[in-house]
Amino acid sequence: MDQITVKNFRCFREKQTVSLAPLTLLVGENSTGKTSFLALIRALWDVAYWQSVPDFKEEPYDLGSFDEIAHYRGARGEKSNTFEAGFESENGSFCFEVTFARSGTVPIPVRRRIADKDVWIEYIKKGQTGQINFGTPQGAWQGQAPTYFSIGLVAEHVEPPFFFRESLRREVESQEIIALQGPESPTDKDWEQIEKFGFNYEIKTMAYLEKRPYASAPVRSKPRRTYDPARPTRDPEGDYIPMYLANAYFQNKRQWNTLKDALEKFGKASGLFDEISVKPLGKKDSEPFQVQIRKFGKRAKGPQRNLIDVGYGVSQVLPVITELLRQDTRIDEGTRLSKFIFLLQQPEVHLHPSAQAALGSLFCQIAESDRQLVIETHSDHLLNRVRMDVRDGTTNLRPEDVSILFFERGDLNVRIHSLRIDGEGNIIGAPEGYRKFFMEETARSLWKR
Repeated sequence: MDQITVKNFRCFREKQTVSLAPLTLLVGENSTGKTSFLALIRALWDVAYWQSVPDFKEEPYDLGSFDEIAHYRGARGEKSNTFEAGFESENGSFCFEVTFARSGTVPIPVRRRIADKDVWIEYIKKGQTGQINFGTPQGAWQGQAPTYFSIGLVAEHVEPPFFFRESLRREVESQEIIALQGPESPTDKDWEQIEKFGFNYEIKTMAYLEKRPYASAPVRSKPRRTYDPARPTRDPEGDYIPMYLANAYFQNKRQWNTLKDALEKFGKASGLFDEISVKPLGKKDSEPFQVQIRKFGKRAKGPQRNLIDVGYGVSQVLPVITELLRQDTRIDEGTRLSKFIFLLQQPEVHLHPSAQAALGSLFCQIAESDRQLVIETHSDHLLNRVRMDVRDGTTNLRPEDVSILFFERGDLNVRIHSLRIDGEGNIIGAPEGYRKFFMEETARSLWKR
């Protein structure tokens, strides 16, 4: 995703569009909508590629019912009946827009629009039926939507894509078509463009089904002394990570060695650990196991310690770095698919400033390859390391590959400022309120009244 548009969603009242990049950092005070913004990204992906009605209560984001999600200004303020969002990707060659309204207590899509540079199609829910608007460079038309469009709006899951079937042209042409612009009805050339657009969207959707954004919780699972084998199913807290490591250790030594080397490289750079290992407590992979960490001394490697016996920061960062470094979330070379998206909340929690900085360097390395990172952070050390690594060219990440979104509260609304960094690592485009607290604290430390 390259841009996100939002209106009347949570604390964001006015329509605003902000830029994402391979590495996007969300900064600002508490309760300014950063987590809501992460939840919106996943919801947009879901409604565009995966399911018709996104779950706004799915962990690690619980945004509540429609009343908690639609913007509301207070006792005498106007309560929004709808909220809108959208995104652009592939350098603006694909656009998606959606409007949500209430169905009981649940937000459901009542308008969806997809477009590329030549073709656009829009569905608007009208009671139990629907209206379809569509256009090409030659004209624009309106008709009654096929039945499956309405079914797709209320179904928990539908076979994607929701806009297209082989019978689309036949079903639309069997109803009255109203010309909005240009010729009275679409020509064969228009339908060819629409069908090609639909085919490309279908291919894209099918390819994305296994690439749903990964969302990490702000506090990860507590370490355990001993783990029992289980199926490693992803979860926001990272409960599955020890089992994922054990599976790699027992079943795929090549994968394990690659992952182990990458984890230890970060461990050494951050000062958290020098070696990580899986210790079987039996002869079979079905028996319990432990995860162990070793910190080297100057002359000796030192003892192996159980994950539960080392600093809490190790167990908190391990799910994050494992997700980023595992090989099975990489996009196949030669494809034109968008990057795998990671939505991370406060990955620096429980880390020393030097480890927070090392995490910033890791993000620069990961974002330059085939992953898009959107990170909510309160760490100056992480942000400053990103700026310096881009300035010093320690990775291939360029200044334009980094976006800093500053969430600024104003009255009862929040405005998102899209900031960038230049070749010297300076932040450009910052409003007056950015860094105000830190500047005041610095001035206070230098001057005594």
